[in-house]
Formats: sequence, structure tokens, C-alpha cells
Amino acid sequence: MKVTAQMVKELRERTSAPMLDCKKMLEEAGGDLEKAIDLLRKKGLAAAAKKAGRITAEGAVGSYIHAGGRIGVLVEVNCETDFVARTDDFQDLVKDLGLHIAASEPRFIRREEVTEDTLAREREIYRDQALASGKPENIVARIVDGKMGKFYSECVLLEQPFVKNPDQTVEAFLAEKIAKIGENIQVRRFERFKLGEGIEKKVEDFAAEVMAQTQKA
Repeated sequence: MKVTAQMVKELRERTSAPMLDCKKMLEEAGGDLEKAIDLLRKKGLAAAAKKAGRITAEGAVGSYIHAGGRIGVLVEVNCETDFVARTDDFQDLVKDLGLHIAASEPRFIRREEVTEDTLAREREIYRDQALASGKPENIVARIVDGKMGKFYSECVLLEQPFVKNPDQTVEAFLAEKIAKIGENIQVRRFERFKLGEGIEKKVEDFAAEVMAQTQKA
């Protein structure tokens, strides 16, 4: 049986498991919704989803430095209790997320954080590209939707392929850890620093300003 987007949506609504895992389990189950739920439960993904609403007021701020001090990351990861925050499993999780952010350069944590201006700009670019390549108007919308899916997988932390296991997303990696550790875990915020980033642009802007003043004189 072909797995449809509606089937994936229904499974996700019933389990809150990551979308890609819902699709994969439905494919393994031959489209059988109840069997797919059982598969998710066996992997601990459905159990992890049940913890998603719990308050996460504890946790840790972790750091990761890479490339001889040229790239640095600060990331805050929250959990439910201070006890879990001090465990090796949780501390290793924070380090792994710092490593991933350093390597993959996400711009947002989840797709809900992507601003409307950013979405509109990306959609306009993809639409213009499709039209310029000669694609007929009736399939341009589908092309744009496909490219937006790729945009999310490249720019949204939870939807990126996890750097230590590209076969799963960061969201799926977190779900596994939630099931193992037994508490809700959330990435609250992060900052990624790259040595010299932005300086070149500021120098160019200053040079342009000086040139403009010279011309006026």
C-alpha cells in the first residue's frame, strides 16, 4: 500500500513522533496504522512523544570548540530535573548537539521559528527559478513545496540529518534520548560563532561609505 501524506499526518497526530519516523514505520507496516504505532512504541519514539508536554526547567548550557578555536557553539538544553542534568547521558547529549550545530550551521531550532519574511523570500526565489527554467505554471507550486522541504532540512536544527548518524534527524535522535533517559528534553537556544564572521562585510561597508563621502566632496 502506498503511504500518503494524510496517513503520515494521522500517525504523527496520534503519536507525536517525528514525521520521518512516522513515514518510515508506515512503510515498514505496509500502510497499517496500528502496526506502525506498535513499531514506534517498540523503538521508544511514541513513549518519548508522551513526555513532550512536561515542563523542562533544568538542564545545562554546553560549549563546543572546533577547528583550532575558529568555530564555537553555546547551546542550552533543558530537561525536567537537576538529577538528570548532571548525568553522563545528558551531558553527552549536550556535547553531541554542540558538535552538530558547529558542523551543520542551523539557523532555527524548529520550523515554527522561521519568520514569514524568510519563508516568503525563499518561496519567491524558488518560484522564479522554476519559471526561469521553463517549467509550466501548473507544476511550479509542487516544485516550490519540494524545495521548501529541502530548505527546512538544511536550516532547521530538528529537521537536519544528525551529523553522527545522517540516517536519522536531530529530532529522531532526541526522541531516542528522551525514551532512554525518561524525561522531556528540549533544545531551548543556541549561538554559533565563527572567527572573523561579519568583519569583512563591515570593512566593505566602511570603504563604500568613505568612497561616497569622497565623491560628495
